[in-house]
Amino acid sequence: MNESISRLARLNSIVKSDARYKLEAYVFVIEALYRRVEKLKKETDEVRHLTAKELLEAIRKLGWERYGRLAKTVFEHWGVKDTADFGEIVFNLIDVGEFSKTEDDKREDFAGIFDLDELITLYPLGDARKVKG
Repeated sequence: MNESISRLARLNSIVKSDARYKLEAYVFVIEALYRRVEKLKKETDEVRHLTAKELLEAIRKLGWERYGRLAKTVFEHWGVKDTADFGEIVFNLIDVGEFSKTEDDKREDFAGIFDLDELITLYPLGDARKVKG
């Protein structure tokens, strides 16, 4: 079975066992992680584990780029009400072998990093793709 089909099967198994979040939320988090890792590799030639805060900043930036001021509404549609929910998604991905973690990584690392209302109130005017981060 090719890797894309294997990944989709793993994601579907998560959604079946934990229906709090939609499949799209998992795909989005994976994309945000890979985009941030690639950017880090281009900037520093370094590939390393991201912290919860770094991943959440990548999620916020991708949300702005893709959905603008509607990012909060989209995330809520997926079942994400706060940054702790992204932590639940990440740890579900860890549980099926999609992501890895260090001994120091905890679900609590994702709690309270930013309020989803900031996706609206702090949305950069102009083209969000030009936002550094």
